[in-house]
Amino acid sequence: MREEYRDKQVYFVGGGIASLAGASYLVRDCDFPGQNIHIIEEMKILGGSNDGAGDEENGYVIRGGRMLNDETYENTWELLTSIPSIDRPGLSVRDEILAFDMANPTHSNARLVNSRGEVEDVLSMGFDMADRLTLGKLIITPEEKLGKARINDLFGPHFFTTNFWFMWATTFAFQPWHSAVEFKRYMVRFIHEFPRIQTLEGVTRTPYNQYDSIILPMHKYLEGFGVDFTLKCTVTDLEFKDGDGITVTRMNVLRQGVADVIDVKEGDLVIITNGSMTEGSSLGSMTEAPSLNGKGSSWKLWENIAAKKPGLGNPSSFADHVDGSKWESFTVTFKDSKFFDLMEKFTRNRAGTGALVTFKESSWLMSVVLAFQPHFRNQPEHVRVFWGYGLFPDKVGDFVKKRMCDCTGEEIMEELIGHLHFEAHREEIMATANCIPCMMPYITSQFMPRLHSDRPQVVPEGSTNLAFIGQYCEIADDVVFTEEYSVRAARIAVYTLLGINRPIEPITQYQYDVRSLFSSFITSFR
Repeated sequence: MREEYRDKQVYFVGGGIASLAGASYLVRDCDFPGQNIHIIEEMKILGGSNDGAGDEENGYVIRGGRMLNDETYENTWELLTSIPSIDRPGLSVRDEILAFDMANPTHSNARLVNSRGEVEDVLSMGFDMADRLTLGKLIITPEEKLGKARINDLFGPHFFTTNFWFMWATTFAFQPWHSAVEFKRYMVRFIHEFPRIQTLEGVTRTPYNQYDSIILPMHKYLEGFGVDFTLKCTVTDLEFKDGDGITVTRMNVLRQGVADVIDVKEGDLVIITNGSMTEGSSLGSMTEAPSLNGKGSSWKLWENIAAKKPGLGNPSSFADHVDGSKWESFTVTFKDSKFFDLMEKFTRNRAGTGALVTFKESSWLMSVVLAFQPHFRNQPEHVRVFWGYGLFPDKVGDFVKKRMCDCTGEEIMEELIGHLHFEAHREEIMATANCIPCMMPYITSQFMPRLHSDRPQVVPEGSTNLAFIGQYCEIADDVVFTEEYSVRAARIAVYTLLGINRPIEPITQYQYDVRSLFSSFITSFR
């Protein structure tokens, strides 16, 4: 421990991967005392949006699954090199993930399925010349000129009927009304993935769900340094020093419902995950539909502090457009392998080697994916678990004549069986199915059209002890809705606030790689 840090405290608000990464950088790179690091989390468990829990009887739930990419995610891989595996002594989490991925490489054979239940040939992107020209123009247009433009402000109706759009939109959860700037960033950041979007070979998967494979090892790593985890505690507001600068002096909290304060002394740091893509999530069951919830503590905290000081962003651009940011996922638990056997035959992919199977003509734009089994540490050998989602939860189904958001888990399974044309096996499939739907009102809120100033800088101008991490701070050129964005933000925050002169892994500039550009150009004419 460095003597200068003996009396310093660092408070992380939120217990997701950004805070865990920030704490890891503190102990690893700054020799900061673990007992002086405090991670404050409202829930009873860490992980934030990297969740995964359940059991055979009650069913498993993953609200979403984050995909990794072995050629980008520069800071994520660098950090995971330092986190020991909890299953394989001597290996890091990165070693473990890459070994698993090499043994189970992704290569989708059934990316899009039509209404007849046939796998589509998706080698062609389906572009016309107008689509190609608009894509090229988008990539070279500066962000400041795009402003709050939406994707469908730039592209005509044909673009949204192409194979490319169905694959890209469901891989990354883009909607036509989302930000053109975010779409541009994705196109640039993942230009090397464009030629293989139909197989998703660039996806790197974890051995289990992200909670079991990433969050749990990070938690155990930090426990070894004595990091303090304060659970069931909600930060409701921050108080600032009078004057022009940004200096936090006090945190108002609720400890299991009881009001309290944390005094922030001179030299202490406050690092906030502002906003949450999974806040307000609601679970349904086989017999009940999920509800649509509103704002919770993370959005309200951001609203409170943004109203007090300039330069802390504009949460309204992200949190006040639920109709444009919500969609619904579902996790299905089976006590036998019948559905998996049928899907593996249909897709010609062993579970864990395929990718999203999207029913391109479904009203809900439904997709499902079968992970390698077991997908949870406590999952019995005979149990199977898969995940799916629908991008249009307010649309009426094709087989169940109800809006997805009004459907029970049983009705979602009925719709899925209809799209797969598995009616002959309906009774066997449903015999042990436990489908738990999950409504997420803010899941793509980070994609909503915005101004550059709507997201605060990681360390705002004039800040002496406050930083923002997670998905709603501004990092030039990087893409939200990724693990890397949270990890990169955490590294920037820690190094900047503590004045650490260490390099941060740069963003790989594939858009300047001649081979990537040529391959992408050829792909656009396939």
